[in-house]
Amino acid sequence: MPIPLVRNLFFIFLLIPLFSISQVEELKEKEGIKLFVDCNCDKAYVRQEVKHVDHVRDQGLANVILFIYDIANGSGGRTYKLEFTGASSFEGITRILTFDSNANMTSDDVRKRLTWRIGRGLLPYIIESNLENRVTYKIKGAPKNEEVEFNDPWRNWIFEVYGQGKFNKEASRKRFEYKVGLESDKVTEKWRVRADAQLSHLNSKFIRNDEEFTSTRDRYWGSASIVRSISDHWSTGVFGNLSHDTYTNIDLSMGFTPAIEYNIFPYSEVLKREIVFAYKIGYRYNNYIETTIFGVEDESIWNHAFDIQVRYRQPWGNVFSRIRASSFLEDFSKNRFQMNSSVSVRIIKGFSVRFSGNIEFIHDQVNLPAGDASLEDVLLQQKQIATDFELGFSVGVSYTFGSAFNNIINTRL
Repeated sequence: MPIPLVRNLFFIFLLIPLFSISQVEELKEKEGIKLFVDCNCDKAYVRQEVKHVDHVRDQGLANVILFIYDIANGSGGRTYKLEFTGASSFEGITRILTFDSNANMTSDDVRKRLTWRIGRGLLPYIIESNLENRVTYKIKGAPKNEEVEFNDPWRNWIFEVYGQGKFNKEASRKRFEYKVGLESDKVTEKWRVRADAQLSHLNSKFIRNDEEFTSTRDRYWGSASIVRSISDHWSTGVFGNLSHDTYTNIDLSMGFTPAIEYNIFPYSEVLKREIVFAYKIGYRYNNYIETTIFGVEDESIWNHAFDIQVRYRQPWGNVFSRIRASSFLEDFSKNRFQMNSSVSVRIIKGFSVRFSGNIEFIHDQVNLPAGDASLEDVLLQQKQIATDFELGFSVGVSYTFGSAFNNIINTRL
């Protein structure tokens, strides 16, 4: 046999396995989508409407992980950020989408539009999944390159008027409460302007041994603030407020406070993480209903406060912590320290643990009225009582096991 022919047959023999391996890989069935969703949303509705994937209860079982972060926006609604991350055969496929709701949307409008974006975000994974041959697409309308100009007669202002009434009655107790208020907010890239006001009234009655105790609490307050963004990390603002509160022995209180704030991370990442330092220094005038334990009927106070806030929302869990320390400038012994934190951590598949707690050391109750509190005020909690501290703590664990692939929604009795 000629040498060239032998050589050609030898190369063909070597290439046959390569062609076979390639054909096997092409015939190999692609992976289905196993979706894990973590969000502050209607998850049951998402499972009901997104039916072409398997919804799993733990991110360790998923090959597509979706985290939805949300925060209040300037239209009175919320801004949602959808982050898709692929795993297993979808490794390296990521997608980020956003959605802005507004105050005029119902909860049904929000969940429908959010679910539509979830379906849209899953498209890159569907193309690489075992559903690729079942995909059809249609583009609605013609492309539009021109920008649309909106005429906003409200100039970014959002207003909300609210009212509420409550009535409770038992054999020995009766309670009536109402509150009305107004909230206004204007938000742009550089400015946030806010003004709020509220009026509330509470009347309580308690009967013990045929003796009736009655107590009333009245409160009204108003506040306004202007905040200016300086950069991706810095902002500054001024705050003003006015109040009347029989519970805290305040006939009239007025305050004015400038402030400055620094965020270690850019504000664009606020949906996922932030570490914020803020400092406030200001003036307050208090006129009291009753003479205080320090023998004054009114006084001017200069005070300042330092505030640290930490927020993280990551695939491994959520963290929030706030520390606030404040004192009077004239007398540092009149101070207050507050700390509240919560941590929720995913340990292993299906198992998570949550801790939360708060502690407050109080040494600035200069508003307390002189003398002892009446029995009515103690029983009905209508006046502030002296205290040095407040403390609270909670811990909880959860473990979910069993079937991880069940997309059925059943709300029957």
